[in-house]
Amino acid sequence: MTQPIRLSSLVASPAAGFEEPFEMLEACHERVHRMLALLGRLREHVRTHGSDVQARQAARDVMRYFDMAAPQHHLDEELHVFPPLLAQGEERVAQVVRRLQQDHLEMESRWREAREVLVLVAEGSVDRLDTEGEASLDAFAGLYDAHIRSEEEIAYPAAQAAIDAPGRTAMGREMMKRRGVK
Repeated sequence: MTQPIRLSSLVASPAAGFEEPFEMLEACHERVHRMLALLGRLREHVRTHGSDVQARQAARDVMRYFDMAAPQHHLDEELHVFPPLLAQGEERVAQVVRRLQQDHLEMESRWREAREVLVLVAEGSVDRLDTEGEASLDAFAGLYDAHIRSEEEIAYPAAQAAIDAPGRTAMGREMMKRRGVK
Protein backbone atom coordinates (compact mmCIF):
# COMPACT_ATOMS: atom_id res chain seq x y z
CA MET A 1 0.00 0.00 0.00
CA THR A 2 1.39 3.41 -0.93
CA GLN A 3 1.63 6.22 1.56
CA PRO A 4 -0.32 9.28 0.36
CA ILE A 5 1.42 12.58 -0.20
CA ARG A 6 -0.07 14.68 2.59
CA LEU A 7 -1.39 17.88 1.06
CA SER A 8 -3.37 19.45 3.87
CA SER A 9 -0.42 20.63 5.94
CA LEU A 10 1.41 21.85 2.86
CA VAL A 11 -1.27 23.95 1.26
CA ALA A 12 -3.00 25.45 4.29
CA SER A 13 -2.88 29.20 3.95
CA PRO A 14 -1.53 31.42 6.67
CA ALA A 15 -4.12 33.94 7.81
CA ALA A 16 -3.38 37.31 6.26
CA GLY A 17 -5.61 39.87 4.63
CA PHE A 18 -5.26 42.50 1.97
CA GLU A 19 -5.72 45.23 4.58
CA GLU A 20 -2.10 44.44 5.55
CA PRO A 21 -0.52 43.91 2.13
CA PHE A 22 2.99 43.23 3.39
CA GLU A 23 1.68 40.50 5.68
CA MET A 24 -0.13 39.11 2.64
CA LEU A 25 3.09 39.17 0.63
CA GLU A 26 4.93 37.30 3.39
CA ALA A 27 2.08 34.79 3.65
CA CYS A 28 2.53 34.18 -0.06
CA HIS A 29 6.17 33.39 0.64
CA GLU A 30 5.06 30.81 3.19
CA ARG A 31 2.82 29.24 0.55
CA VAL A 32 5.74 29.20 -1.92
CA HIS A 33 7.81 27.32 0.65
CA ARG A 34 4.95 24.88 1.19
CA MET A 35 4.54 24.31 -2.53
CA LEU A 36 8.27 23.76 -2.95
CA ALA A 37 8.16 21.28 -0.05
CA LEU A 38 5.30 19.52 -1.81
CA LEU A 39 7.36 19.48 -4.99
CA GLY A 40 10.23 17.85 -3.10
CA ARG A 41 7.94 15.24 -1.60
CA LEU A 42 6.36 14.66 -4.99
CA ARG A 43 9.76 13.98 -6.52
CA GLU A 44 10.54 11.42 -3.81
CA HIS A 45 7.12 9.85 -4.26
CA VAL A 46 7.59 9.51 -8.03
CA ARG A 47 10.95 7.80 -7.48
CA THR A 48 9.19 5.16 -5.39
CA HIS A 49 5.67 4.95 -6.81
CA GLY A 50 5.80 6.52 -10.26
CA SER A 51 3.01 8.78 -11.46
CA ASP A 52 0.26 7.21 -9.40
CA VAL A 53 -2.99 8.97 -8.49
CA GLN A 54 -1.42 10.82 -5.57
CA ALA A 55 1.53 12.00 -7.66
CA ARG A 56 -0.75 13.20 -10.43
CA GLN A 57 -2.86 15.22 -7.96
CA ALA A 58 0.19 16.72 -6.26
CA ALA A 59 1.65 17.71 -9.64
CA ARG A 60 -1.64 19.43 -10.53
CA ASP A 61 -1.65 21.26 -7.18
CA VAL A 62 1.89 22.55 -7.69
CA MET A 63 1.06 23.63 -11.25
CA ARG A 64 -2.10 25.41 -10.14
CA TYR A 65 -0.19 27.41 -7.52
CA PHE A 66 2.69 28.43 -9.76
CA ASP A 67 0.37 29.09 -12.72
CA MET A 68 -2.06 31.29 -10.82
CA ALA A 69 -0.94 32.60 -7.42
CA ALA A 70 2.80 33.05 -7.97
CA PRO A 71 2.43 35.34 -11.01
CA GLN A 72 -0.03 37.52 -9.08
CA HIS A 73 2.45 37.74 -6.21
CA HIS A 74 5.26 38.78 -8.55
CA LEU A 75 2.98 41.38 -10.10
CA ASP A 76 2.16 42.72 -6.62
CA GLU A 77 5.86 43.30 -6.08
CA GLU A 78 6.47 44.73 -9.54
CA LEU A 79 3.60 47.20 -9.15
CA HIS A 80 3.77 48.14 -5.48
CA VAL A 81 7.07 47.23 -3.84
CA PHE A 82 9.77 47.82 -6.44
CA PRO A 83 8.76 51.22 -7.91
CA PRO A 84 8.96 53.19 -4.66
CA LEU A 85 12.30 51.57 -3.86
CA LEU A 86 13.75 52.48 -7.25
CA ALA A 87 12.35 56.02 -6.89
CA GLN A 88 14.21 56.50 -3.59
CA GLY A 89 17.53 56.43 -5.38
CA GLU A 90 19.36 54.43 -2.69
CA GLU A 91 21.83 52.46 -4.81
CA ARG A 92 22.22 49.46 -2.51
CA VAL A 93 18.45 48.91 -2.42
CA ALA A 94 18.13 49.62 -6.16
CA GLN A 95 20.71 46.91 -6.88
CA VAL A 96 18.70 44.42 -4.83
CA VAL A 97 15.49 45.43 -6.62
CA ARG A 98 17.09 45.01 -10.06
CA ARG A 99 18.27 41.54 -9.07
CA LEU A 100 14.80 40.67 -7.77
CA GLN A 101 13.26 41.85 -11.04
CA GLN A 102 15.73 39.69 -12.95
CA ASP A 103 14.86 36.77 -10.65
CA HIS A 104 11.20 37.16 -11.60
CA LEU A 105 12.07 36.86 -15.29
CA GLU A 106 14.22 33.81 -14.63
CA MET A 107 11.49 32.26 -12.46
CA GLU A 108 9.04 32.60 -15.35
CA SER A 109 11.47 30.91 -17.72
CA ARG A 110 12.40 28.15 -15.28
CA TRP A 111 8.74 27.60 -14.43
CA ARG A 112 7.92 26.88 -18.08
CA GLU A 113 10.59 24.14 -18.07
CA ALA A 114 9.56 22.74 -14.67
CA ARG A 115 5.90 22.78 -15.67
CA GLU A 116 6.63 20.56 -18.68
CA VAL A 117 8.04 17.96 -16.26
CA LEU A 118 5.04 18.24 -13.95
CA VAL A 119 2.62 17.87 -16.87
CA LEU A 120 4.18 14.47 -17.58
CA VAL A 121 3.58 13.46 -13.98
CA ALA A 122 0.04 14.91 -13.93
CA GLU A 123 -0.81 12.95 -17.08
CA GLY A 124 0.69 9.76 -15.67
CA SER A 125 3.11 9.62 -18.61
CA VAL A 126 6.27 8.85 -16.62
CA ASP A 127 7.23 6.21 -14.09
CA ARG A 128 10.24 8.23 -12.99
CA LEU A 129 11.82 11.57 -13.73
CA ASP A 130 14.85 11.61 -16.00
CA THR A 131 18.01 13.55 -15.19
CA GLU A 132 16.92 16.48 -17.33
CA GLY A 133 13.54 16.65 -15.60
CA GLU A 134 15.14 16.53 -12.17
CA ALA A 135 17.54 19.29 -13.23
CA SER A 136 14.65 21.47 -14.42
CA LEU A 137 12.87 21.08 -11.09
CA ASP A 138 16.11 21.77 -9.19
CA ALA A 139 16.78 24.92 -11.22
CA PHE A 140 13.27 26.23 -10.60
CA ALA A 141 13.14 25.47 -6.88
CA GLY A 142 16.67 26.75 -6.33
CA LEU A 143 15.71 30.29 -7.31
CA TYR A 144 13.51 30.95 -4.31
CA ASP A 145 15.49 30.92 -1.06
CA ALA A 146 17.83 33.86 -1.71
CA HIS A 147 15.07 35.71 -3.55
CA ILE A 148 12.60 35.49 -0.68
CA ARG A 149 15.29 36.31 1.87
CA SER A 150 16.23 39.50 -0.04
CA GLU A 151 12.62 40.55 -0.26
CA GLU A 152 11.84 39.96 3.40
CA GLU A 153 15.10 41.34 4.79
CA ILE A 154 15.68 44.29 2.44
CA ALA A 155 12.92 45.10 -0.05
CA TYR A 156 9.81 44.75 2.14
CA PRO A 157 11.14 46.71 5.13
CA ALA A 158 12.40 49.48 2.85
CA ALA A 159 9.10 49.60 0.96
CA GLN A 160 7.08 49.63 4.19
CA ALA A 161 9.11 52.64 5.31
CA ALA A 162 8.55 54.35 1.96
CA ILE A 163 4.80 53.69 1.61
CA ASP A 164 2.50 55.55 3.98
CA ALA A 165 -0.73 54.13 5.44
CA PRO A 166 -3.00 55.45 2.64
CA GLY A 167 -0.55 54.03 0.11
CA ARG A 168 -0.64 50.62 1.78
CA THR A 169 -4.44 50.76 1.82
CA ALA A 170 -4.49 51.54 -1.90
CA MET A 171 -1.99 48.75 -2.48
CA GLY A 172 -4.20 46.23 -0.71
CA ARG A 173 -7.28 47.40 -2.61
CA GLU A 174 -5.53 47.05 -5.96
CA MET A 175 -4.29 43.57 -5.03
CA MET A 176 -7.85 42.55 -4.13
CA LYS A 177 -9.36 44.06 -7.27
CA ARG A 178 -6.86 42.35 -9.56
CA ARG A 179 -7.76 39.00 -7.96
CA GLY A 180 -11.50 39.66 -8.12
CA VAL A 181 -11.83 39.72 -4.31
CA LYS A 182 -14.62 41.91 -2.93
